[in-house]
Amino acid sequence: MANSPSGDSVTDRLLRVLETFTPTRTVQTAAEIGRRAGLPTSTAHRLVGELVEAGLLERDEDRRIRIGMRLWELATRSSQALRLRQAAMPSMERVQARIHEHTQLAILEQDEALFLERLSSPDSGANVTRVAGRLPLHASSSGLVLLAFGSRELQERILAAPLAPVSRETLTDAGALRRKLAEVRRLGHAIAPGYIEAVSTGAAVPIRDETGTVIAALSAVLPRDAAVDPPLVELHGAAREIAAALRDHG
Repeated sequence: MANSPSGDSVTDRLLRVLETFTPTRTVQTAAEIGRRAGLPTSTAHRLVGELVEAGLLERDEDRRIRIGMRLWELATRSSQALRLRQAAMPSMERVQARIHEHTQLAILEQDEALFLERLSSPDSGANVTRVAGRLPLHASSSGLVLLAFGSRELQERILAAPLAPVSRETLTDAGALRRKLAEVRRLGHAIAPGYIEAVSTGAAVPIRDETGTVIAALSAVLPRDAAVDPPLVELHGAAREIAAALRDHG
């Protein structure tokens, strides 16, 4: 129900407040939150105060605001994403220990690849991915897997939209992307050299549920000149293990 002069609902305003936080913007002032959420100062301060009182946000000693533990607690209860992450962690740890490069787990969320986990070692190469961060489907190996095995409606929606470049080598032509998706389906994995950073190659494989539906992508970020076949063997094996773990633990 709309209950403000602008016509937006309380839920909409609360969501806009929470969405001002990002993986790289974890602490803000109430004034910054209001500006980024497009709210009047008085409204922003009131909403932030109510969220702090409820434990969904926290205020530090300098009166800066961060996401509260209560929000994390509520978000993880009965979460399918948490179940997937728990099932995937042992296999991801084995992959990362063998290839010594970034190993990542991503799902499809609102037409983007949302990363649930990333394991790295001190000598792993460059990587822009963050846990709870997002990347465009057309620009990352995980995204290509999720898009290639996604619904026809999803594919046509992405192909019809402007394909913004993340690097000089990101696919931005719809025809080239359509051919790439066909290749991913044929090979059963995605290789994305330089799509995010020129010095890196992404390699990703699908994770399927008991019906065969692709529910996630498991990926590695490799140095640009690294061989991709050995990591792909590890990723495919891990994807099968994760699918079995999901079936066994229902």
